[in-house]
Amino acid sequence: MEPVIETRKLTKRYDGIVAVDELDLMVGQGSVTALLGGNGAGKTTTLSMLLGLLTPSSGEIHIFGEDFVANRFPSLARMNFSSPYVDLPQRLTVRENLNVYAKLYGYRKVAPVVDRLAHEFDLTDFLDRRLRRLSSGQKTRVSLAKAFVNEPDLLLLDEPTASLDPETASWIRDFLKSYCKERGATILLASHDMREVELICDDVLLLRRGKLVERGSPEDLLRRFGRKNLEDVFLDVARGQNGEAA
Repeated sequence: MEPVIETRKLTKRYDGIVAVDELDLMVGQGSVTALLGGNGAGKTTTLSMLLGLLTPSSGEIHIFGEDFVANRFPSLARMNFSSPYVDLPQRLTVRENLNVYAKLYGYRKVAPVVDRLAHEFDLTDFLDRRLRRLSSGQKTRVSLAKAFVNEPDLLLLDEPTASLDPETASWIRDFLKSYCKERGATILLASHDMREVELICDDVLLLRRGKLVERGSPEDLLRRFGRKNLEDVFLDVARGQNGEAA
């Protein structure tokens, strides 16, 4: 697969503390890839650098084959991001929020965009409700809808099904898989839901102390670690245990 994201010796330091340590990773086009690790492993810092929110201390980032550190704006137009922990403007209605983001991505006629998102993410019943009056699950759906405003080729997702009921979470997982398959889009997601990772991810990247320490498909990792589920693999990696050689 052609790499959509590629980093080389990517490093981020904070006052002498190394948060990301010479990270080499590759995310292939059309894949759904999980970025996993315990608290302090470097996931959030890595995602922030891939979004252009943080400047690396050293190393390289290439997205869509372009030098993202030198010029991030062409790539950002083809990307989007969602996290239930990053608030959208709470005083605005759902419709107003989506209108704003549609305009930010250059749409002149925003109504058709909002209609598409409302239909795809089942937002119609509360489109004109202020965001602060929504449940946490409804806010997650709005945040995901915002991430699809520009029909991105690359999605960075943090806990994409957090606070959703099982039925809606299952629908979202199916939607993400279908979107990638139909458009050749790429997803990099961080999640603490290991079952979700097993269900939708083609590849898993496991970080510890800012380094990439394990990589493979869910099936490959289960086999190498001799475990029945990814949660046990995650715990082994967090404790510094390595999988057996294939």
